[in-house]
Amino acid sequence: MKILIAGATGNVGMAVIKSLNKIPHSLHVIAGIRDFARDKQKLSDYKIDFVKFDFMDFATYSPALEGCQMLFLLRPPQISNTEKYFKPLIKIANEVSIKHIIFLSVQGVEKSTIIPHHKIEKLIMDSKVPYTMLRPAYFMQNFMGSLHHDLVINKRIFLPAGNARFTIVDVGDVGEVAAAIIVNPIKHINKSYELTNNEKLTFEEMATQLSDGLGTKITYESPNLFEFYWIKTKEKMPFMLIMVIIMLHYLPRFQKEPRNTECIKEVIGREPITFNQFIKNNKTSLIA
Repeated sequence: MKILIAGATGNVGMAVIKSLNKIPHSLHVIAGIRDFARDKQKLSDYKIDFVKFDFMDFATYSPALEGCQMLFLLRPPQISNTEKYFKPLIKIANEVSIKHIIFLSVQGVEKSTIIPHHKIEKLIMDSKVPYTMLRPAYFMQNFMGSLHHDLVINKRIFLPAGNARFTIVDVGDVGEVAAAIIVNPIKHINKSYELTNNEKLTFEEMATQLSDGLGTKITYESPNLFEFYWIKTKEKMPFMLIMVIIMLHYLPRFQKEPRNTECIKEVIGREPITFNQFIKNNKTSLIA
């Protein structure tokens, strides 16, 4: 059995490959990468093969999927036009007889028709290819990504999230769930899993835990939208990233709180990582 991991060098793609590397299986794992010289180096510790795959390059779709029976799929942040890229990709997946698509979606996707993930899920379901939808909560690793600059330089969380409560999840847990499903897919066919840990936190509460765990005072500031946009523009943050951050953090203030689930424990047999454990595990990266 051969599986293509799309987005193999991203946080989740690497977590899936890392988790697959830890468990016994007979799968032939293929990492879809854009730049062989750079990306092969990132994944050099793992027993996998590589193929050229670029969401923006239609010519890479068929060769990458050829001979594969499974596809781990996600949406790169820069792609919002799902019709343009995902419709032909899923069509080709169907034509080459992909038997299972595991798609990294997002929690609450079924109620939010405007987000790209909703449209991608529909494309997959309409294709009749057997699927598993992974719907993770807010990634803790955002503190090592888009929120890292403010955390390290300004010792603050600066987001227009107000007092909204967020369900959260560690990317490593998502990778383990995906790997478990890939290795033993039968009982997960045509199912959807909301992936959260057991916490529901405000960013004020996250700031308190970060302060305690990192040994330095981390504050939380919730600016209005104009102030947030103005400051992030001055910092030369890309416009589309600003919009994504606003969508992820501002809109939940006006929505029903998401729920916590037991899906991670049900699939991998252990409790999910807590936010405090995430801080301990990644202390060096969170302060530098």
